[in-house]
Amino acid sequence: MEVRIVPALKDNYTYVIVLKEGCICIDPSESKPVIDHLQGNLLAILNTHHHADHIGGNEELKVRFQCPLIAPADERIPNVDVIAREGEPIVIHELTFDVISVPGHTRSDIAYYSKEHSALFCGDCLFAGGCGRIFEGTPAQMFESLQKLARLPSETKVFCGHEYTLRNLEFAL
Repeated sequence: MEVRIVPALKDNYTYVIVLKEGCICIDPSESKPVIDHLQGNLLAILNTHHHADHIGGNEELKVRFQCPLIAPADERIPNVDVIAREGEPIVIHELTFDVISVPGHTRSDIAYYSKEHSALFCGDCLFAGGCGRIFEGTPAQMFESLQKLARLPSETKVFCGHEYTLRNLEFAL
């Protein structure tokens, strides 16, 4: 599994995962940068939550590549084909993701975890040096979500939704 980090908008990260059969896109804020990084066909689009800077490219990519959209149960994400739920793995060709419910940033946030590759795609729940802002959830929900992620193996590679490292570390100081 090759993960391509695709910078988008001002400070967003979209991810393109390259497999033998094609690619998977996670949280496409816009479509053009994704198309520029694709190698082969787009097999699926995965969303972690409903914010526009994570779903803005969904429609164009879905229409262009005729691929399924996989997302949490949230009416604010249109045209979802597969609802991602904790306890129900998502399998796309040779890649399997465990779905982890991580409410706090929004009430329906989820993360995708590949055990085989020790990779976590967590949207806006967790960042380098901090966690996401709480817009719809509660501090207790965010705390529990972070506790879930803390139980993952220490070698887990974390792929977050934004580049906030310097801001988070400045705040911590």
